[in-house]
Amino acid sequence: MPTEALYIGLMSGTSMDGIDAVLVDLAGAVPSLRASHSHPYPDKLRTELAALTTPGENEIDRMGQLDIRVGRCFAEAVNALLEASNCPTESITAIGSHGQTIRHRPCFTVPFTLQIGDPNTISQGTGITTVADFRRRDMAAGGEGAPLVPAFHEVVLRSHQRNRVILNLGGIANITWLPADPAATIVGFDTGPANVLLDQWIEHQLGKCYDQDGALAASGRVDQKLLNQLLQEPYFQRGLPKSTGTDHFNLKWLEAHPQAHELPVETVQSTLVELTAVSVMQAVTRHCPQANEMLVCGGGVHNRFLLSRLRAHAGRLKVTSTADVGVDPDWIEATAFAWLAQRTLKHLPGNLPSVTGASQPVILGGIYPA
Repeated sequence: MPTEALYIGLMSGTSMDGIDAVLVDLAGAVPSLRASHSHPYPDKLRTELAALTTPGENEIDRMGQLDIRVGRCFAEAVNALLEASNCPTESITAIGSHGQTIRHRPCFTVPFTLQIGDPNTISQGTGITTVADFRRRDMAAGGEGAPLVPAFHEVVLRSHQRNRVILNLGGIANITWLPADPAATIVGFDTGPANVLLDQWIEHQLGKCYDQDGALAASGRVDQKLLNQLLQEPYFQRGLPKSTGTDHFNLKWLEAHPQAHELPVETVQSTLVELTAVSVMQAVTRHCPQANEMLVCGGGVHNRFLLSRLRAHAGRLKVTSTADVGVDPDWIEATAFAWLAQRTLKHLPGNLPSVTGASQPVILGGIYPA
């Protein structure tokens, strides 16, 4: 019997609503989730982070301070998780921290990506070795630095009987193509917006953080003219590899389309749901035509209206939650970064060049000892 190998994974995605923290045993072939904790950002911090995703004044000063404050918040999430699970600090091998993305610019002349949440602060505040800054090594090898989770999807969700697409509905939607043939190439990429536009629109218009169950969207009707305008976005037609973020798809991007200002709130919300459903399914049709099953994870899995629209466009493709195959859809990404931390400490590569476009597999992340 293998001994325990306990790791903590930390993930704060493009929705910027808070931190997912998981305690994972990585001793076996398949990770075992021991405990989980959702740690919300304070409202002021969340607002400041959202503002930092677009260019503004005093960016370096603001970023420097937010880097430390987010690091402290990540450390608080770890300590709360350990207390709730009655797990001693000394039993944890390491923390894998994704950080909070504030810029992702893979198409710049000099590509870069930037995640804050100072790992020195996390290590100091928890007493646990921390692995962080996973994306930039892949970029140094010529990749997009994203998505990184498809390597983990392969470990926990690949089937030898079914051609699967894994759809993660975070702020940004991304898919992983897992063919049943073990010799076939895995592909993964960001398809475009998911929750980011839905959340920002309803918060801007109604002061709500999100649309519970997609109820507002369900009460509206799709405006085909606006939808057609939004689908003209060049990103949707870009070839692979590709990745994007909320510094591209955000409220300013939406409001650049004048039609959005002239429609009822619920009409725009419904149209944004349709944008996600259509852009996802167009991407699947183009890049994963042999898929016969889609497993959905991430916060958007709880938006029943969005899932209904995905199914409406799916044809024969079965759309269901990863929960149906025994994998909790809410904690996959945080668990993936615990797994990536273990890969780093074992000096094993964590990226998939077929996904990111890197020239070779590389060891990801920097190590910040306790």
